[in-house]
Amino acid sequence: MNAGQAWHPCMLREVWPFVDAHRRSGRPVVLARLVDRDGPGARPLGAAMAVAADGTWCGSISGGCVEGVVLEAAREVLAGGLGRMLSLIPGDELLPWEAGPACAGELRVLITPAPSDPVHAAITTALEQDTDLTIRVELRPPYSWSAATDSGALTASGPAHTEAVTRRRTLVLAGATDLAALVATFAESLQFRVVIVDPRPAHLESGAFCHSARLIRGWPGEWLTANPLRRYDALIAVSHDPRIDDGALRAALAGEASFVAALGSRATHAQRIRRLAGTVGLERLTGPVGLDLGGITLAETALSIVGELVAAGNGRAGGPLRHGTRPIHCRRIASA
Repeated sequence: MNAGQAWHPCMLREVWPFVDAHRRSGRPVVLARLVDRDGPGARPLGAAMAVAADGTWCGSISGGCVEGVVLEAAREVLAGGLGRMLSLIPGDELLPWEAGPACAGELRVLITPAPSDPVHAAITTALEQDTDLTIRVELRPPYSWSAATDSGALTASGPAHTEAVTRRRTLVLAGATDLAALVATFAESLQFRVVIVDPRPAHLESGAFCHSARLIRGWPGEWLTANPLRRYDALIAVSHDPRIDDGALRAALAGEASFVAALGSRATHAQRIRRLAGTVGLERLTGPVGLDLGGITLAETALSIVGELVAAGNGRAGGPLRHGTRPIHCRRIASA
Protein backbone atom coordinates (compact mmCIF):
# COMPACT_ATOMS: atom_id res chain seq x y z
CA MET A 1 0.00 0.00 0.00
CA ASN A 2 1.42 3.43 -0.82
CA ALA A 3 1.26 6.47 1.42
CA GLY A 4 -1.63 8.01 -0.49
CA GLN A 5 -3.76 5.00 0.36
CA ALA A 6 -3.03 4.95 4.08
CA TRP A 7 -5.78 4.08 6.51
CA HIS A 8 -7.10 6.99 8.57
CA PRO A 9 -7.46 6.41 12.33
CA CYS A 10 -10.26 7.96 14.36
CA MET A 11 -8.73 10.68 16.54
CA LEU A 12 -11.60 10.60 19.04
CA ARG A 13 -10.82 6.94 19.74
CA GLU A 14 -7.61 8.06 21.48
CA VAL A 15 -9.44 9.95 24.21
CA TRP A 16 -12.92 8.43 24.26
CA PRO A 17 -12.30 5.80 26.98
CA PHE A 18 -11.27 8.71 29.24
CA VAL A 19 -14.35 10.74 28.25
CA ASP A 20 -16.72 7.82 28.77
CA ALA A 21 -15.21 6.78 32.13
CA HIS A 22 -15.60 10.29 33.56
CA ARG A 23 -19.11 10.65 32.20
CA ARG A 24 -20.10 7.36 33.85
CA SER A 25 -18.70 8.75 37.12
CA GLY A 26 -20.75 11.92 36.77
CA ARG A 27 -17.84 14.25 36.05
CA PRO A 28 -18.10 16.84 33.25
CA VAL A 29 -15.53 16.67 30.46
CA VAL A 30 -14.42 19.27 27.94
CA LEU A 31 -13.02 18.33 24.53
CA ALA A 32 -10.47 20.36 22.59
CA ARG A 33 -10.20 19.52 18.89
CA LEU A 34 -7.71 20.66 16.27
CA VAL A 35 -10.08 21.68 13.47
CA ASP A 36 -7.79 23.68 11.16
CA ARG A 37 -4.21 24.93 10.68
CA ASP A 38 -2.28 26.85 8.06
CA GLY A 39 1.00 24.95 8.16
CA PRO A 40 2.69 21.70 9.15
CA GLY A 41 2.17 20.20 12.57
CA ALA A 42 2.97 17.28 14.82
CA ARG A 43 -0.65 16.14 15.12
CA PRO A 44 -3.30 15.58 12.42
CA LEU A 45 -6.54 17.48 12.07
CA GLY A 46 -9.05 16.07 14.52
CA ALA A 47 -6.42 15.58 17.23
CA ALA A 48 -8.11 15.80 20.60
CA MET A 49 -7.54 16.56 24.26
CA ALA A 50 -10.07 15.66 26.94
CA VAL A 51 -10.05 17.54 30.25
CA ALA A 52 -12.15 16.36 33.21
CA ALA A 53 -13.57 18.30 36.14
CA ASP A 54 -11.25 16.52 38.59
CA GLY A 55 -8.22 18.08 36.89
CA THR A 56 -7.07 15.02 34.95
CA TRP A 57 -6.65 15.06 31.19
CA CYS A 58 -5.40 13.04 28.24
CA GLY A 59 -4.53 13.53 24.58
CA SER A 60 -2.73 16.32 22.76
CA ILE A 61 -3.25 18.98 20.11
CA SER A 62 0.26 19.83 18.99
CA GLY A 63 2.61 17.41 20.70
CA GLY A 64 3.38 19.87 23.52
CA CYS A 65 3.59 23.38 22.00
CA VAL A 66 0.15 24.75 22.95
CA GLU A 67 -1.24 22.26 25.44
CA GLY A 68 -0.79 24.59 28.44
CA VAL A 69 -2.96 27.29 26.83
CA VAL A 70 -5.55 24.70 25.79
CA LEU A 71 -5.71 23.28 29.33
CA GLU A 72 -6.30 26.71 30.80
CA ALA A 73 -9.10 27.47 28.34
CA ALA A 74 -10.68 24.04 28.85
CA ARG A 75 -10.75 24.53 32.61
CA GLU A 76 -12.49 27.88 32.13
CA VAL A 77 -15.19 26.11 30.12
CA LEU A 78 -15.47 23.46 32.84
CA ALA A 79 -15.97 26.24 35.38
CA GLY A 80 -19.04 27.42 33.50
CA GLY A 81 -17.63 29.35 30.57
CA LEU A 82 -18.91 29.08 27.02
CA GLY A 83 -17.33 26.95 24.35
CA ARG A 84 -14.88 28.85 22.21
CA MET A 85 -12.60 28.75 19.19
CA LEU A 86 -8.93 29.48 19.87
CA SER A 87 -6.42 30.67 17.29
CA LEU A 88 -2.98 29.65 18.53
CA ILE A 89 0.53 29.96 17.14
CA PRO A 90 3.08 27.60 18.74
CA GLY A 91 5.80 29.65 20.41
CA ASP A 92 3.67 32.82 20.43
CA GLU A 93 4.37 33.25 24.16
CA LEU A 94 8.16 33.28 23.67
CA LEU A 95 10.24 36.42 24.04
CA PRO A 96 11.45 38.03 20.76
CA TRP A 97 14.97 36.63 21.06
CA GLU A 98 13.84 33.09 21.88
CA ALA A 99 13.70 30.61 19.02
CA GLY A 100 10.24 29.29 18.23
CA PRO A 101 9.31 25.88 16.82
CA ALA A 102 9.65 25.31 13.08
CA CYS A 103 5.99 24.24 12.83
CA ALA A 104 4.71 27.65 13.92
CA GLY A 105 1.62 27.88 11.73
CA GLU A 106 -1.67 29.06 13.21
CA LEU A 107 -3.81 26.37 14.83
CA ARG A 108 -7.58 26.62 15.25
CA VAL A 109 -8.72 24.68 18.30
CA LEU A 110 -12.37 24.23 19.20
CA ILE A 111 -13.04 23.86 22.93
CA THR A 112 -16.50 22.68 23.89
CA PRO A 113 -18.18 20.42 26.45
CA ALA A 114 -18.11 16.77 25.38
CA PRO A 115 -21.36 15.84 23.65
CA SER A 116 -24.27 14.62 25.73
CA ASP A 117 -26.65 11.82 24.78
CA PRO A 118 -27.71 10.74 22.26
CA VAL A 119 -24.42 11.70 20.54
CA HIS A 120 -22.26 10.40 23.41
CA ALA A 121 -24.10 7.07 23.38
CA ALA A 122 -23.81 6.81 19.60
CA ILE A 123 -20.03 7.38 19.68
CA THR A 124 -19.55 4.92 22.54
CA THR A 125 -21.57 2.25 20.76
CA ALA A 126 -19.76 2.75 17.43
CA LEU A 127 -16.35 2.44 19.06
CA GLU A 128 -17.29 -0.56 21.20
CA GLN A 129 -19.07 -2.44 18.42
CA ASP A 130 -16.69 -1.42 15.64
CA THR A 131 -19.38 0.08 13.44
CA ASP A 132 -19.41 3.11 11.15
CA LEU A 133 -20.52 6.53 12.38
CA THR A 134 -20.10 10.10 11.16
CA ILE A 135 -19.66 12.76 13.85
CA ARG A 136 -20.10 16.46 13.23
CA VAL A 137 -19.58 19.50 15.45
CA GLU A 138 -20.47 22.95 14.20
CA LEU A 139 -17.73 25.57 14.26
CA ARG A 140 -20.00 28.43 15.28
CA PRO A 141 -21.78 28.95 18.63
CA PRO A 142 -23.42 27.03 20.22
CA TYR A 143 -21.05 24.39 18.69
CA SER A 144 -23.74 21.74 18.39
CA TRP A 145 -22.82 18.05 18.00
CA SER A 146 -24.59 15.49 15.82
CA ALA A 147 -23.93 11.91 14.75
CA ALA A 148 -25.44 9.46 12.27
CA THR A 149 -24.59 6.17 10.61
CA ASP A 150 -25.50 7.78 7.28
CA SER A 151 -23.36 10.88 6.70
CA GLY A 152 -26.00 12.20 4.30
CA ALA A 153 -28.42 12.48 7.22
CA LEU A 154 -26.26 15.15 8.88
CA THR A 155 -26.82 18.79 8.07
CA ALA A 156 -25.12 21.88 9.44
CA SER A 157 -26.19 25.50 9.30
CA GLY A 158 -22.59 26.60 8.75
CA PRO A 159 -18.99 25.34 8.77
CA ALA A 160 -18.46 22.15 10.71
CA HIS A 161 -15.74 19.66 11.59
CA THR A 162 -16.61 16.12 10.52
CA GLU A 163 -14.92 12.89 11.55
CA ALA A 164 -15.70 9.33 10.54
CA VAL A 165 -15.57 6.40 12.92
CA THR A 166 -14.84 3.39 10.72
CA ARG A 167 -14.20 -0.25 11.40
CA ARG A 168 -10.73 -0.79 12.74
CA ARG A 169 -8.11 -2.63 10.74
CA THR A 170 -7.90 -6.32 11.62
CA LEU A 171 -4.60 -7.94 12.53
CA VAL A 172 -4.70 -11.73 12.55
CA LEU A 173 -1.89 -13.50 14.39
CA ALA A 174 -1.46 -17.13 13.42
CA GLY A 175 -0.19 -18.75 16.59
CA ALA A 176 -1.03 -18.07 20.25
CA THR A 177 2.52 -17.50 21.51
CA ASP A 178 4.11 -15.25 24.09
CA LEU A 179 5.37 -13.07 21.25
CA ALA A 180 1.84 -12.89 19.82
CA ALA A 181 0.66 -11.57 23.20
CA LEU A 182 3.11 -8.67 23.05
CA VAL A 183 2.41 -7.91 19.40
CA ALA A 184 -1.32 -7.87 20.22
CA THR A 185 -0.79 -5.39 23.05
CA PHE A 186 1.16 -3.02 20.80
CA ALA A 187 -1.34 -3.40 17.95
CA GLU A 188 -4.37 -2.76 20.15
CA SER A 189 -2.97 0.68 21.04
CA LEU A 190 -2.60 1.34 17.28
CA GLN A 191 -6.35 0.87 16.73
CA PHE A 192 -6.12 -2.66 15.33
CA ARG A 193 -8.76 -5.24 16.05
CA VAL A 194 -6.60 -8.23 16.99
CA VAL A 195 -7.60 -11.83 16.30
CA ILE A 196 -5.36 -14.68 17.46
CA VAL A 197 -6.04 -18.06 15.86
CA ASP A 198 -4.48 -21.33 17.01
CA PRO A 199 -5.72 -24.94 17.00
CA ARG A 200 -3.96 -25.70 20.32
CA PRO A 201 -6.23 -25.08 23.32
CA ALA A 202 -3.41 -24.98 25.86
CA HIS A 203 -1.77 -22.10 23.99
CA LEU A 204 -4.99 -20.08 23.84
CA GLU A 205 -5.61 -20.62 27.56
CA SER A 206 -2.27 -19.23 28.73
CA GLY A 207 -3.84 -16.04 30.06
CA ALA A 208 -1.12 -13.93 28.43
CA PHE A 209 -3.33 -12.07 25.95
CA CYS A 210 -4.84 -8.60 26.30
CA HIS A 211 -8.53 -8.71 27.09
CA SER A 212 -9.48 -6.97 23.84
CA ALA A 213 -7.91 -9.64 21.61
CA ARG A 214 -10.31 -12.18 20.14
CA LEU A 215 -9.07 -15.74 20.64
CA ILE A 216 -10.14 -18.36 18.11
CA ARG A 217 -9.49 -22.08 18.47
CA GLY A 218 -9.01 -23.41 14.97
CA TRP A 219 -6.69 -23.60 12.00
CA PRO A 220 -5.79 -20.06 10.86
CA GLY A 221 -5.99 -20.95 7.17
CA GLU A 222 -9.55 -22.24 7.55
CA TRP A 223 -10.59 -19.24 9.63
CA LEU A 224 -9.16 -16.79 7.10
CA THR A 225 -10.91 -18.55 4.24
CA ALA A 226 -14.22 -18.12 6.06
CA ASN A 227 -13.37 -14.57 7.21
CA PRO A 228 -11.46 -12.88 4.36
CA LEU A 229 -9.28 -9.93 5.28
CA ARG A 230 -9.92 -6.51 3.80
CA ARG A 231 -7.55 -4.15 2.01
CA TYR A 232 -6.23 -2.49 5.19
CA ASP A 233 -5.95 -5.68 7.24
CA ALA A 234 -2.88 -7.77 8.05
CA LEU A 235 -1.80 -11.34 8.81
CA ILE A 236 1.39 -12.25 10.65
CA ALA A 237 2.32 -15.89 11.13
CA VAL A 238 4.20 -16.30 14.43
CA SER A 239 3.67 -19.92 15.49
CA HIS A 240 7.00 -21.23 14.07
CA ASP A 241 5.01 -24.33 13.07
CA PRO A 242 4.58 -24.77 9.28
CA ARG A 243 1.40 -26.78 9.86
CA ILE A 244 -0.17 -23.67 11.37
CA ASP A 245 1.62 -20.88 9.51
CA ASP A 246 1.60 -22.11 5.91
CA GLY A 247 -2.15 -22.47 5.59
CA ALA A 248 -2.64 -19.02 7.07
CA LEU A 249 -0.18 -17.50 4.61
CA ARG A 250 -1.80 -19.18 1.61
CA ALA A 251 -5.25 -17.95 2.63
CA ALA A 252 -4.10 -14.40 3.33
CA LEU A 253 -2.01 -14.09 0.16
CA ALA A 254 -5.01 -15.13 -1.91
CA GLY A 255 -7.01 -12.21 -0.52
CA GLU A 256 -6.77 -8.42 -0.27
CA ALA A 257 -4.77 -7.99 2.96
CA SER A 258 -2.19 -5.23 2.55
CA PHE A 259 0.41 -6.84 4.84
CA VAL A 260 1.14 -10.57 4.99
CA ALA A 261 4.25 -11.59 6.90
CA ALA A 262 5.91 -14.41 8.79
CA LEU A 263 8.36 -14.72 11.66
CA GLY A 264 11.60 -16.64 11.40
CA SER A 265 15.25 -16.55 10.50
CA ARG A 266 16.41 -15.97 6.94
CA ALA A 267 17.09 -19.68 6.57
CA THR A 268 13.62 -20.51 7.89
CA HIS A 269 12.08 -18.06 5.47
CA ALA A 270 14.00 -19.54 2.55
CA GLN A 271 12.57 -22.96 3.41
CA ARG A 272 9.12 -21.38 3.69
CA ILE A 273 9.39 -19.87 0.23
CA ARG A 274 10.31 -23.28 -1.20
CA ARG A 275 7.31 -24.91 0.52
CA LEU A 276 4.93 -22.22 -0.73
CA ALA A 277 6.23 -22.20 -4.32
CA GLY A 278 3.36 -21.60 -6.71
CA THR A 279 1.17 -19.91 -4.09
CA VAL A 280 -0.89 -17.07 -5.52
CA GLY A 281 0.46 -13.72 -4.29
CA LEU A 282 3.70 -15.18 -2.88
CA GLU A 283 5.63 -12.11 -4.09
CA ARG A 284 3.71 -10.08 -1.48
CA LEU A 285 4.95 -12.17 1.45
CA THR A 286 7.17 -10.27 3.90
CA GLY A 287 9.78 -12.30 5.73
CA PRO A 288 11.55 -12.40 7.99
CA VAL A 289 9.08 -9.86 9.44
CA GLY A 290 10.41 -6.91 11.41
CA LEU A 291 12.67 -3.87 11.23
CA ASP A 292 16.39 -4.27 11.81
CA LEU A 293 16.57 -3.20 15.46
CA GLY A 294 18.97 -5.88 16.59
CA GLY A 295 16.60 -6.76 19.42
CA ILE A 296 16.91 -9.84 21.59
CA THR A 297 14.03 -9.73 24.06
CA LEU A 298 10.45 -10.60 23.21
CA ALA A 299 9.41 -6.98 23.67
CA GLU A 300 12.13 -5.79 21.29
CA THR A 301 11.08 -8.39 18.73
CA ALA A 302 7.43 -7.36 19.04
CA LEU A 303 8.41 -3.71 18.62
CA SER A 304 10.38 -4.61 15.49
CA ILE A 305 7.40 -6.46 14.01
CA VAL A 306 4.84 -3.77 14.79
CA GLY A 307 7.26 -1.11 13.53
CA GLU A 308 7.35 -2.72 10.10
CA LEU A 309 3.58 -3.16 10.14
CA VAL A 310 3.14 0.59 10.70
CA ALA A 311 5.82 1.53 8.16
CA ALA A 312 4.32 -0.70 5.48
CA GLY A 313 0.85 0.70 6.13
CA ASN A 314 2.19 4.20 5.52
CA GLY A 315 4.21 3.25 2.47
CA ARG A 316 7.55 3.72 4.24
CA ALA A 317 10.67 1.58 4.58
CA GLY A 318 11.17 2.27 8.28
CA GLY A 319 14.67 3.79 8.13
CA PRO A 320 16.00 6.56 10.40
CA LEU A 321 14.18 9.88 9.96
CA ARG A 322 17.49 11.72 9.80
CA HIS A 323 18.33 9.89 6.56
CA GLY A 324 15.02 10.63 4.88
CA THR A 325 13.70 13.58 2.87
CA ARG A 326 9.98 12.77 2.76
CA PRO A 327 7.51 14.43 5.16
CA ILE A 328 7.71 12.84 8.61
CA HIS A 329 3.95 12.25 8.72
CA CYS A 330 2.27 10.52 5.81
CA ARG A 331 -0.78 12.06 4.15
CA ARG A 332 -3.78 9.98 5.12
CA ILE A 333 -7.21 9.63 3.64
CA ALA A 334 -10.37 8.11 5.01
CA SER A 335 -10.58 4.35 4.78
CA ALA A 336 -12.71 2.68 2.15
